[in-house]
Formats: sequence, structure tokens, C-alpha cells
Amino acid sequence: MAVKGISLSVGQGQIITLIGANGSGKSTLLEAVCGLLPHWEGEILFEGESLKGCDPPAVVKKGISLVPEGRMIFPPLSVLDNLKLGAYTLYRKKESAAAAQELDHVMTLFPILRERARQAAGTLSGGEQQMLAIGRALMARPRLLLLDEPSMGLAPLIVEKILDTLTTLRNEGLTILLVEQNARAALQIADRGYVFETGTVVLQGPAADLLEDQDVKRAYLGKDYGEFYDDKG
Repeated sequence: MAVKGISLSVGQGQIITLIGANGSGKSTLLEAVCGLLPHWEGEILFEGESLKGCDPPAVVKKGISLVPEGRMIFPPLSVLDNLKLGAYTLYRKKESAAAAQELDHVMTLFPILRERARQAAGTLSGGEQQMLAIGRALMARPRLLLLDEPSMGLAPLIVEKILDTLTTLRNEGLTILLVEQNARAALQIADRGYVFETGTVVLQGPAADLLEDQDVKRAYLGKDYGEFYDDKG
């Protein structure tokens, strides 16, 4: 059992981060929320409604989008087509104007995607692919955005850009649940954090408090990125 006996909440308009070592159950929790893990006990509520029995398409229709670990873009398709696939729920409801509006929003957040719109997604750099994965998730107009390790394998400047974008989205009213091994970076932008160990929550609280917690510092807060981020102010 990867996750057991946990309880957490994600407040509207907040960034909540889950931190912990590999194998602690963070990704499994996101999979359960998204319907990718169909069998679980307990209760997952979104805006007061249970997600029990919901498959992934139903979860997306309810207003939840996932940016998966590893990005999982469609390499042969163009950047534009990848983004349009993210808006399939809008197109099915014949809301093409809303899809066009969201496309403009995504390309404003990530101008490089506008420049690369006709380019095959598989030819993008790692950072550009991560921006595309986030943009694709946003195309469904979610009210809750889930992200699984968005900084993995990326250069510090790209990580900074992505974290700044998440802050912008939070300020626009989007609710975000962020799974991130880069604990310091995540806690610096989050409102609240939960620390996972072997499938359970062992510590929780305001992100600013967790940043100063000595146990969290010893176990999870490395120096390299923290020094970079602190130096930039």
C-alpha cells in the first residue's frame, strides 16, 4: 500500500505542496485524485463532491487537470496540436471561442510556445516541453491544477520561470497542488505544505514554517537551489 491513513486539504486559490523522498506516495496520491488509480478507500472530495468511481475523463470534466511526471507530451504532433488536445472538453461542448481564449492565455504565459507553435513537440528542449505540458493542462480550464515534479531535470533559470508562472496562476485564482522533490523551491512559493514519508503525512503547516523547521531542513532542504534562489531575492 503506497498511501495510507492520510488527510489533507487544498484551499481554493492556494498553492499546496507535497514534499518527500522518492517512493513516499506523492505521485500515487495525484493518480488517485485523477482517476488513474481507480481503487482506493476513504474519500476524496472536490468542491464538496466525491470523486469515487470517476475515471480520468470525468475528473477533467469536473475541473481537475494533471501535469504528469515526465511531461508525456505527444512528440510527433505540433505544439499547437498538443495544446488543442488539452482543450478536448471545450471542443466537445462546442466552446471553440473559449478554447481560443485559453490558447491565447497559455501563449501569453509561455511566449516561446507561440514561437514554436508549428514545431514538432518532440524537438523542443526539456524546459519548453515542460511549459507545453503545463499549457496543455491549462487548456481544459481547470479550477485545480495538479503538477508532478515539474522541475525535474531542468536548469535553474527554467525552474525559476515555471515557479514564477505557478505563482502568477495562483494570483489569478487557480488552485494548485504541487508535488516536488525540490522542497526549498516548492515551499518558497507555496501557502502550505505536507511532508510525506512511506505513505503517510508526518508533518504539515504553513510553508514558511516548514522552511524553518529543523527536521525538514535536515531531511529535505538541499543547499544548491536554495542558495541560487535566495541570491536572486
